[in-house]
Amino acid sequence: MNSNPHSVAPPNLRIVQVDDVLSHEKADIQRSQPLMERLKRAEYFTNPPVVAEVAGSRYVLMDGSNRQLSLKTLGYRHIIVQIAEYETNSVELGVWQHIVANWDAQRFLRTLEGISHIDVKPGWHSSALAHVQLRDGPVYCIQATEDDLAERNASLRKVVESYHTRATLYRTPLTEPGQIWSLFPTGVALVMFRHYQPQDIINAALQAAYLPPGVSRHIIHGRALNLNYPMKRLLSALPLATKNEELQDWLRERFAERSVRYYAEATYQFAE
Repeated sequence: MNSNPHSVAPPNLRIVQVDDVLSHEKADIQRSQPLMERLKRAEYFTNPPVVAEVAGSRYVLMDGSNRQLSLKTLGYRHIIVQIAEYETNSVELGVWQHIVANWDAQRFLRTLEGISHIDVKPGWHSSALAHVQLRDGPVYCIQATEDDLAERNASLRKVVESYHTRATLYRTPLTEPGQIWSLFPTGVALVMFRHYQPQDIINAALQAAYLPPGVSRHIIHGRALNLNYPMKRLLSALPLATKNEELQDWLRERFAERSVRYYAEATYQFAE
């Protein structure tokens, strides 16, 4: 990727129909519920979901499924999104690793073995949905017994649900087990997912063959944060085209006032 900060274009922001925004992953209701309560009281819309535009005036969520679900549930017809393109160097697609903590490793394995439509076998395999490395060393592969995309992703959701509801789940971009175990002393297993291609994400959304929450990891260069766009403008009865004209006028004012700042540094944020 080109690391020149001047190569990052201003964010492409647009107001779209909330029903035209499709998630590729199962929304996490535990995170959506408190978010909905905050949005009920919010005066401003802060962090737009990031989407890829696909044929038919539809948009596949790269990140922000809980925000989209929350607004849809609250009855919003429109949502502000940031449009990014997989084919450019502004998007990096990776995966999160899951650390399973505060549980018994052998009970975890027995739970996995009881899930229908998957096989749990020792070792590594290139066709695996995921691999599990126990803290004490052994590695197991999780293979789907069905080839259909919807069935495979449904099986993967069952795998994640099996520990999401019984153990403590941490997400990490780290891949080195020694480093992970030192940072997460209560971890008993590391779940490593296969890497996805952009078309995998798009197909999951278009076919409603959802991935589990917290598996795909999109890094967006030039992401729009703290937008603070008035919620009343999203709720207004104006036509969509008029709303977008207002949004573009508002953005031009922000840039003219020099109230938009670009930060090129990669950061660690501790207070979230």
